[in-house]
Amino acid sequence: MYQKEKEIAISAVLQASELCQKVRQDIPPALEKQDKSPVTVADFGSQAIICKALKDIFPDTPIVGEEDATELRQPEQKNTLTKITEYVKQIIDNASENQVLDWIDYGNGKVSRRFWTLDPIDGTKGFLRQDQYAIALALIEDGEVKLGVLGCPALNINQTQEQGCIFVAVRGEGSYRMPLNGGEMTKLQVVSNDDVQRFRFVESVEASHGDQERQNAIAQAVGITSQSVRVDSQAKYGIVASGEAALYLRLPSPKYPDYRENIWDHAAGAIVVEEAGGKVTDMYGNPLDFFTATKMMENRGVVVSNSKIHEKVLEALNQ
Repeated sequence: MYQKEKEIAISAVLQASELCQKVRQDIPPALEKQDKSPVTVADFGSQAIICKALKDIFPDTPIVGEEDATELRQPEQKNTLTKITEYVKQIIDNASENQVLDWIDYGNGKVSRRFWTLDPIDGTKGFLRQDQYAIALALIEDGEVKLGVLGCPALNINQTQEQGCIFVAVRGEGSYRMPLNGGEMTKLQVVSNDDVQRFRFVESVEASHGDQERQNAIAQAVGITSQSVRVDSQAKYGIVASGEAALYLRLPSPKYPDYRENIWDHAAGAIVVEEAGGKVTDMYGNPLDFFTATKMMENRGVVVSNSKIHEKVLEALNQ
């Protein structure tokens, strides 16, 4: 099932990863702190490449992407557009500026019976500080995530020589990881509760992305004693799926109590964890709603676990 979709999605995410890595190598260190423009270039370039690849093969399947090209079409953005196009041309050599704008705007699709959702760069701050980020693509059909591809160009799971990996999951077919530069697919399995070394939890680097005090208390309540691993982006889902952590919590920040999550920030990661034997719900145990709107209005927070501790986590949360 979904063999063609899987092939095209993997190929597109690999190309987008290549573009993002090229942009990141060119970020001058002094710019890193205050200038977000490299992210803009990589975000838009990544979305253009992936949307073109999907539309070429699946013209009738809408794409719900994070970016759109409205601002880029303004005359004052000409330099940025030229820069984006130069990077895209390193991957698609005959790309023009107008094509790049149109490809980005392929991502203006609507949530429907069958659609793709895309975050061309998840983890902006990680991208800028030369740390973790992800390119997240998922296919949603009849209310369920059917395919997830997660490119993590800076993630090194087993401390091997090879930097970067890609996670792939098709519903009912398991979850796999392969090196970014090709090679064997490794089947993934979540960690068991008695693997002391890996029985730990991951959370966002940014304090504003969650309630870190409460997240630590919940982790301790279910028997996790080690310090959290703090990582940007959906790379956290890849870490849980790979059996390198038992829990990922993203609880509403007291600063932003009404915040609702975007579907593209979780869809690809969720299927990668579920197909590795894990469980993903909101903090009340409800499944994440990826098919009603771009924001998950009915969900609060996200709980991702090896499934064995999931009920315990929910109990601790609701006490």
